[in-house]
Amino acid sequence: MTIAHFYKNKNAELYNCDNLRLLNQMDSNSVNLIYCDILYGTGRNFGDYQDLKAEREVIEEHYIPRITEMKRVLKYDGSILLQMDFKISHWIRIIMDDIFGYENIRNEIIWKYGLGRSSDKQFGKRHDNIYWYSNSENYTYNKQLEKSTSAMMGGAMKNMSDVWTDIPSLNNMAKERIGYETQKNTELLKRIILASSNEGDLVADFYMGSGTTAEVALKNGRRFVGCDIGEKACLITEQRLEKYNKSNLLLPREDE
Repeated sequence: MTIAHFYKNKNAELYNCDNLRLLNQMDSNSVNLIYCDILYGTGRNFGDYQDLKAEREVIEEHYIPRITEMKRVLKYDGSILLQMDFKISHWIRIIMDDIFGYENIRNEIIWKYGLGRSSDKQFGKRHDNIYWYSNSENYTYNKQLEKSTSAMMGGAMKNMSDVWTDIPSLNNMAKERIGYETQKNTELLKRIILASSNEGDLVADFYMGSGTTAEVALKNGRRFVGCDIGEKACLITEQRLEKYNKSNLLLPREDE
């Protein structure tokens, strides 16, 4: 059964459904860039969704069919970036190697976000892992630059490394905050989208959450398709897109 979108304009389609259902109905070789801030394996109930348990069998059962479908819908020259923390990163890396091939990993990006839990019994947890795989040797990469901290280079710009320390997580008082607990910083998504796609490309996020990927993609000239199983996530994303939709491009909903 075909899933009906709940929001659509000429550049974006949003779906409130399990992501595997949406993936199964999408065309092969149709998406330029996939970014997902995936379930982290905390086992927590976030109200809008239930996170997975950090158990290998649970992680494999959930992610193997989904990542397999993500590879199918990804264009030959496309890229996929999945974000997570250390609880499940080792299992996801194995799954990604098996499906995309070890030779197609481009980076393990470390996002050091600053805020996090402190403990007197272990080192503070202050980073996420972002695995970037391409679908082939031919992929989009628009070079990103950062200021050198080397005295020898005198603050000149250099090619960006795979350790990102300049983008903070969103604190509770951040202006970007829109009431979604796991919301990510727009600057983080802007860097990923600008680096790994071009204007007019289709960006997909199958764990849409607060809709940061959708907003950043549209504001930077990309198209977007995404879904989330949570109603709150979909409502927040729709509100974000409505806010930035200034051209009256919204099409009728399926139920109108």
